[in-house]
Amino acid sequence: MSAVTLALVGAGLRGQAYARLAVGTGQARVVAVAEPDPGRRAAAAAEFGIDPEFVFDSWSGLVAQPRLAGLNGEPRLADAAIVATQDRMHRDPAVALADLGYHLLIEKPLAPTEEDAAAIVDAAVRNKVIAAVCHVMRYTPYTRLVKGLLDAGRIGKLVSVQHLEPVGWWHFAHSFVRGNWRNTAESGPLLLTKCCHDIDWLVHLFGQLPERISSFGSLSHFKPSERPEGAADRCLDCSVESTCPYSAKRRYEQALADPDDHFWPLGAVTPIATEESLRTALREGPYGRCVYACDNDVVDHQVVNLAFADGATCSFTVSAFTPMEHRRTRLQGTRGYLDGDGRYVTLLDFVTGETEVFDSDESAGASAADGHGGGDEGLTKAFIAAVATGDPSLLPSDPVESLATHRVVWAAEQARRNDEIVHFQTM
Repeated sequence: MSAVTLALVGAGLRGQAYARLAVGTGQARVVAVAEPDPGRRAAAAAEFGIDPEFVFDSWSGLVAQPRLAGLNGEPRLADAAIVATQDRMHRDPAVALADLGYHLLIEKPLAPTEEDAAAIVDAAVRNKVIAAVCHVMRYTPYTRLVKGLLDAGRIGKLVSVQHLEPVGWWHFAHSFVRGNWRNTAESGPLLLTKCCHDIDWLVHLFGQLPERISSFGSLSHFKPSERPEGAADRCLDCSVESTCPYSAKRRYEQALADPDDHFWPLGAVTPIATEESLRTALREGPYGRCVYACDNDVVDHQVVNLAFADGATCSFTVSAFTPMEHRRTRLQGTRGYLDGDGRYVTLLDFVTGETEVFDSDESAGASAADGHGGGDEGLTKAFIAAVATGDPSLLPSDPVESLATHRVVWAAEQARRNDEIVHFQTM
């Protein structure tokens, strides 16, 4: 079987990660790249050995120069495309690529708006291409373990779930105060950009969409009113930096000293892992700003409540004020109870009173640098296999299902903003 050929649209940190994992399967190769940043574009072309003819500074250049290279002889440069541009730039390249017959691996979220997300899904369905949204939580060994126990009836009927997404204090400051996902108008609400994973995962566990949704949350801390006395606009100039939990100077100097942190989070701050480059980035770039003096507006904590038609309920909490670690989930059934921490699952059987501990055998951490607990690798392998065989059933969800769980997120945001209970099925 010939290798699946890939076009990389957006060679940022997530695009690079998926492309490397795809090549690492031994079943795929990257043959084209479209990236506006010249440094990232050149680096991707060199890393993957891409012919200069197929190196583009925009996705429009890529779709304008088709070649007969697809599995089915379609006029395209590659069999599939990884769409990993910024969230608000997904729609146009995804639709254009689907119209040319490219299969699609699309970074989450699909798009910040329902209109754009629906357009992408419509293009995928209309053109009969395989499309996967990067809901990587569905692809971890831990998820297979939890879902397997539920499907086997080990705790009876699932009645209620408590689920926590512990973003981590420094991670929140990095990505959602100083970083690309800090501002709703530029990216989207936190529940979409960070937690559409979680909502999708919870719907996957329950096997049904919710009937009613409520939500509460706010930006309570990372704002000017919470700024300590003596704080400067940049951490390098700040007299209270040494005692601030959110010091950029401390966090990124730690990352510079640890090679495991060079790809992420340091790679978002500076492309060159040197003290001089980091100092310049903290002096001039967005990641050196005081967390109380940024243009962020996304919430720093939120609760979502879901009620299902069969009477089951779910509470989901996302918070900046935690360690950065795996999600924690408690699943309560009529015959037993599951307590999961991202690797281990403890089952209490109500009949026998006995406790059993299951190990998903996944030692990877929860961060992007760690591959999201094996989810990045699992997703990439499944997508490459689906494209190679033409079998979309190898993916645990399709784009229509992904759009449905995105709609749950938008409904929850509507509930939070308007202080109401949203009856989801009547939307």
